[in-house]
Parts: sequence; structure tokens; C-alpha cells
Amino acid sequence: MSTLTVHQVRRRYLVLHGLRWLPVGLVIPVIILLMQERGLSLTQIGLAAAAQGLLVLALELPTGGLADALGRRPVLVVAAVVNLASTGLLVVADTFALLVAVWALQGVYRALDSGPLEAWYVDATLAADPDAAYEKGLAQGGTVLGLCIAAGALLSGGLVALGPLGPVSALTTPVVVAVALQLVSLVALVALLVETRPAAGSGALRSSVAEVPRMVGQAFGLLRRSRVLAALVAVELFWGFGMVTFETMLPVRLAEVVGDADRAAALLGPASTVAWLASAGAAALVPLLTRRLGAPAGAVLLHVVQGVTVVGMALLAGPVGVLVAYFLCYAVHGAANPVYKGLVHRQVDGPHRTSVLSLTSMVAMPSAAAGGVLLGAVADRASVSTAMLAGAVALALAAVGYLPAWRAARRTTAPAGPGADASGTDAATVVPGPRGASMPPALRE
Repeated sequence: MSTLTVHQVRRRYLVLHGLRWLPVGLVIPVIILLMQERGLSLTQIGLAAAAQGLLVLALELPTGGLADALGRRPVLVVAAVVNLASTGLLVVADTFALLVAVWALQGVYRALDSGPLEAWYVDATLAADPDAAYEKGLAQGGTVLGLCIAAGALLSGGLVALGPLGPVSALTTPVVVAVALQLVSLVALVALLVETRPAAGSGALRSSVAEVPRMVGQAFGLLRRSRVLAALVAVELFWGFGMVTFETMLPVRLAEVVGDADRAAALLGPASTVAWLASAGAAALVPLLTRRLGAPAGAVLLHVVQGVTVVGMALLAGPVGVLVAYFLCYAVHGAANPVYKGLVHRQVDGPHRTSVLSLTSMVAMPSAAAGGVLLGAVADRASVSTAMLAGAVALALAAVGYLPAWRAARRTTAPAGPGADASGTDAATVVPGPRGASMPPALRE
């Protein structure tokens, strides 16, 4: 794949991963309040965001197959350009139709972006050293993600606190800065991500596109052959739906408690920084958790606890209580994400890695879109707290999807029996993969 060493691959992955998420940190604290400032209700916001989920549903697998067939680098470059267009449009979008267009472009971007960088990192690491533990880099990626979003959120809060800059409103200023950072990310992507692929050209492109249906079909074949992988993909149904509570509902809930949208936005900057620092710290502690409990058991615990933290955000009366629950929620989220990714990677081999990651995103994004519409409607008609309680139930139910992986991990410590391979793992539930894809009782992230 390249002449890079394991350490070089990891460093480049972490730099690109951080630059990808830094602009997101700027936008997260203001996006919902910005759309409300431009006249949208929560129901309309949910409908606009649904455009993202629908396009991800339509494009996720084809773009994942394209990345596996054509190469991760060209797909990521196109994704970065689309992201720039989306964020640039957000700066000026002041109608429901334009905001739908913003979210539609985000859907195209998310379909192109989900998976290729992570797949490149894992495959480049194994190409440099087949025995390398790529899990360490994925866990570090979770820490970098949290730190970069925290830094972006802190900057966002500061920019909002400065107030309007000429014709640019206080809530729009962080979006303008995010556009500039996305340009930096695109330049770094072109410079740092290298991969060895067949010769480029129109013939190579046509051949790669023709390979997409086969890659997609094989990705679905992995689900049919692996009960563990199928259940892990199903986790995203509940997780995606429930994440609306702390990604979309929390800013509204805080504004409700504080009594002022601009004050809530200013608070969300430093609050998001603390939340993402908690996420980064929790991601760094994942190896300790998985050594103590095992990855599947740890994931079950984390999802149940995350549901409890959302209940706290919904029911606690003052801003301090709401924010403490928010911090705990993101700490749990920061730990759960790398555990989940590690479990998925252990169930798939390199040629289909992006396609399978796209499968998980294909499930998550429409589920999040449905959550945005349904929970947004509940919030408008009942209350934000009621909507958050419904989302908390969905987050806790995501834990059920880890049970097949938990059973497989427990069998690795039991004597081999009928239907088990030499390690005690049910051979019918395991897809061959790098360094063996049997489910270890503890994963690095």
C-alpha cells in the first residue's frame, strides 16, 4: 500500500482525523440555534436534516464500494470538496429550501467520507506490519477527535461571545471559520494520504465503478455469514436514533433552562469543550475498560449508562445539572465509539473494510434522520424533555446488539465443542479477517 512505517501511518491518520473534526467542533454548538435564528421550527429542522439521512441511505454502500474498488484517497478528496460546498452554503442559507440543500450536500459528503480514512489507516498499518495492533491508533483517534472538537467548540463559544462581525451574525461567525479550516484539511489530505493503487485513467475508473456492485454484494454477504457482524450493524439503528438527544436536543434544552438562545450558545462553546475533553479522556481509558470487562461487555454497560445520562439531561432542573449530565454522556460516548469500531473491524477483512463501515453508517444516518423528525415532533407537541426520554430508551436498547459478540467472546474462554473452532469461537459467526477475526475478550480501543 505504501512505504510508510506503522508509526508514520498512525501519525498521518491522527493528523488527518483531527483536521477533519476540528471544523465540526466549531459548528456543533451553533448549528441548531442558527437554524432557529433563521426561522425554522424543530420539526422543520428535523425534516431538513432528514435530507442527509436519505442521501446517506441511497449513496452509502455505492460510495463505500467505490472507495474499496477505486481507492480511498480520491473518494476522500471529493468528499472534502463537497463538504466545503455544504458549509459555504450554510453561511448564506436563510430559507428552509436552502437549508435542505445544505443537509443534502452533507448527506453526499457523509456517504463519501464515512469509512475510507479509517479503512486506509487499518490496511496501511497491516501492510507495514501484518502483526501490528491497529486498535491503538483507533483509540488514539477517539482521543484526537474529542480534543479537536473540544478546541473547535471553545473557539466557537468565543466567537459567539464576541457578537456580530459586521453583517455576519454571532451564530454565523463560527461557520465562516469552519470553512477556512476545511480548506486546510483538504490541503493536508492531498499531501499526507498516500496509497498504492492501479494506474489511474478513464479505463481504471470504469473498471472500478463496475466493481462497486460486486463489492456491495460481498459486504451484504458478510452480514449473512456473521451473526456477530449483523447484530453490530443493528446497534446503529438504536444508537443513531438516540444520538439526536444530545446532538440536537441538548442545545434547545439548555436554551429552555437558561431562558435565552444567545446565552445558551455562548455557554455551549465552553460546555462542548468540556464534553469533548471528557470524550477524549474516556477514549484513552478504553484499553483499561476492555481489559477488565472485555469489549462486548464493556459496550453493553456503556450504552445503558449513556441512556441514563440522557435521562439526567431531560429531567434535571438547572443548567448545572443539565450540563453535568451532558459531560457524562459525552464521556460515555467517547468510550463507546472506539469499542464499537474495534468490534466491527475484527469481523471483516481489508478488501471490504470500507463497504462494511459504510453499512454501519447507512443504518445510522437514516435512523438519526428518523430520530430528528420523530423526536423533533414530540418536542414541538409535548416537550423537549419528553423527546429526550424517548431517545434515552433507544440508546439503552442499543446494548442488545452486542450480545452475540459477548457470547462469542465468552466462548473463547470455554473448551472447544461442536460448532466451535479451536479457540472456542463459533465458526459460523466469524468472517475471516486480518490476524484472524475471532472475537478477542478484550480490544484495545
